[in-house]
Amino acid sequence: MKKNITAMLLLFAALALFIVPANAAKQVNDMSDVNFTFFVPCAAGGAGELVDLTGPLHTLITFTINGNNVSGMAHFQPQGIVGVGETTGDKYQGTGVTKDIGFKGSFQNGQFTQTFVNNFRIIGSGAGNNFLGHEEAHVTFNANGTVTVVHDNFSAECK
Repeated sequence: MKKNITAMLLLFAALALFIVPANAAKQVNDMSDVNFTFFVPCAAGGAGELVDLTGPLHTLITFTINGNNVSGMAHFQPQGIVGVGETTGDKYQGTGVTKDIGFKGSFQNGQFTQTFVNNFRIIGSGAGNNFLGHEEAHVTFNANGTVTVVHDNFSAECK
């Protein structure tokens, strides 16, 4: 969780550096191929297996800088990600959506809030080997940079 928050904060800070005009909405709208391996614990009759996934991931990030403040949202969604189980050779699809519902921060005093929802699914052929991951997270930093609110609700199940 802490790595997710840190990575998102660094991403948004890096994107903010590329803004030239003040008060302008900026947008990153990208389709990139991704490759990753994920362990699906319910696959292979409950023994679990590594699934190699590949395919396009749509990324949409919008944000606005107004004076010393930044606000925006981010959206990540698989667009035809497919996979193969390393043990069984079973076919899988990567689906879901990851959405930063909103972030808001100040460059002047470091205040920052972020609310994040992630629905990550690896759907296998046949019953019983579908991995469903869900996370809702919120973090608030006060003007001193101290984390004052952390809410993280994570669940993972096989169906």
